[in-house]
Amino acid sequence: MMDKIIDIPNKEEQRVAQNCVFALENKSKRIFNGHSDNVRIKISNDANFVNIPKKAFALLLEVLSNMAEGKSMTLIPSDADISTQQAADMLNVSRPHIVKLLETGAIPFKKVGAHRRIELKDLIKYEKQIKVAKEKNLSFLVKQAQELNLGY
Repeated sequence: MMDKIIDIPNKEEQRVAQNCVFALENKSKRIFNGHSDNVRIKISNDANFVNIPKKAFALLLEVLSNMAEGKSMTLIPSDADISTQQAADMLNVSRPHIVKLLETGAIPFKKVGAHRRIELKDLIKYEKQIKVAKEKNLSFLVKQAQELNLGY
């Protein structure tokens, strides 16, 4: 698996990214509403252009937006297998908690030697299930609080 880690940008990189985001956001509405599946980008001042898919352009905007905010990023292919530590980092939980979820069958995994590997799509599916369950439970609590006149 090949991860691409973009470290925390320095102040100059943030400034350049902010300028790019500002310039591209104005044009992006027109680009995404257009009929072409590609975006034509000028690479340098020598009049050379390259066509890239709209999805790649959207990803570029996302990367630039994060850089402008001073955030680091990791790009991982969606069909990648990730480690328990990477999964823990993505869900913002401890690695032992992830191992417990794997061992109880909440998230599918496979073993590669002595190491557990999780398909990114399975982790994303689990994350969505947890989000839906949290929203359902919160909705129930709000309804219950309203029925009991708790001031919500």
